[in-house]
Amino acid sequence: MNLEYFIAKRLIKGKEHKISISAPIIKIAIAAIAIGVIMMLVAIATGLGLKEKIREKITAFNGHVQIYNYDNNNSEVSVVPVSTEQEFYPDFKMVDGIVHIQAVATKAGIIRTEETFEGIIAKGVGKEYNWEPFDEFLIEGVLPDYSGELNSDVLISRIMSNRLNLKVGDSFFTFFLRDDAADKIPNQRKFTITGIYDSGFEEIDGLYIFTDIRHIQRMNKWKDTEIGNFEVFLESFDDIDEKNIEIRSKTFSTLDNRTIKDKYYKIFEWIGLFDFNIALIIGIMIIVGGINMITALLVLILERTPMIGILKALGTNNWSIRKVFLYNAAYLIIVGLFWGNLIGLGIIFIQEKFRVFKFPNPKEYYIEYIPVSIDLWTILLLNTGVLFLCLLMLLIPSYIITRITPVKAIRFE
Repeated sequence: MNLEYFIAKRLIKGKEHKISISAPIIKIAIAAIAIGVIMMLVAIATGLGLKEKIREKITAFNGHVQIYNYDNNNSEVSVVPVSTEQEFYPDFKMVDGIVHIQAVATKAGIIRTEETFEGIIAKGVGKEYNWEPFDEFLIEGVLPDYSGELNSDVLISRIMSNRLNLKVGDSFFTFFLRDDAADKIPNQRKFTITGIYDSGFEEIDGLYIFTDIRHIQRMNKWKDTEIGNFEVFLESFDDIDEKNIEIRSKTFSTLDNRTIKDKYYKIFEWIGLFDFNIALIIGIMIIVGGINMITALLVLILERTPMIGILKALGTNNWSIRKVFLYNAAYLIIVGLFWGNLIGLGIIFIQEKFRVFKFPNPKEYYIEYIPVSIDLWTILLLNTGVLFLCLLMLLIPSYIITRITPVKAIRFE
């Protein structure tokens, strides 16, 4: 039988434990651990959720990696075409971890209505374009279908539809400058709105409309096998830098590629600060919880001083007695962890299902509600870390037991 565990168990279950002087302090310590765990879980879930949502939105419009001609100079508009007759297209099998690749092209233009006009970039997409992320963005109408013959259907943003006073079913004229001669009459196209989307990114929503890539090819006098660039989608965002290097090694020297982290580096620098904020909150909460547990442990030792004296008189060594109180403290920490996880995960579940909490200014965070995301391994790692670090912090104050002498302890009142 584990003597230390047996004694600690008797102390915890004893009636005097619940009505002792230390009872309020113990409750405060448990509450501190629980509140700390709640805050840590919420901080991790909201931080990771916001990062994932922003990544997903940027990826939906750009893919994880873009492959383009060197002469484009990172322009938002397709300048020099790339041939689709590549070894890696339409299936990029030379690099593991790639789930999809699609061909696109962009061209700057102006939408003109009877009342106003708006500068835009028309993004031409084909039949293999991945519309799945837009199921969440679509707010009116339907997504366009470019799998058949050339058509004039377009998808525009809510911001643009409001500026131009257009709705689903309306038609408008768009003018595109000719690349071969600026003094010639611009190319004119009439488009019909089939759907309206809202991603939350004003920088993107206020600029892009989606149309059939064959319009871009005809206006640029490109062949059917010529496009602006390729967009590559990966299984995991965490592998983006590694896969970007692999992709570069598998493409021709005339082609270049970059990640969305490079294209939107300011946004990714900003969301990179979330990790620091999460680590700071976790650190503060562990310190606060540890200090409360140290206070509770010292009160428990003070309250059980006569018992410590008797155990020492019976020949029990200092480490065994310290283990009794560490077992006692571990029980209190586990109780705090239980309630903290119950409440914290409950809040996260409610937010995920019902989106109760929303940002006061959604434009700053590119999303209306506060997203949450957390996995089982993160929860287990957090709880294990809190338990281990708190017990580690309790080793030093438990050393006070070695300074207690049996005679004085037995007489202690």
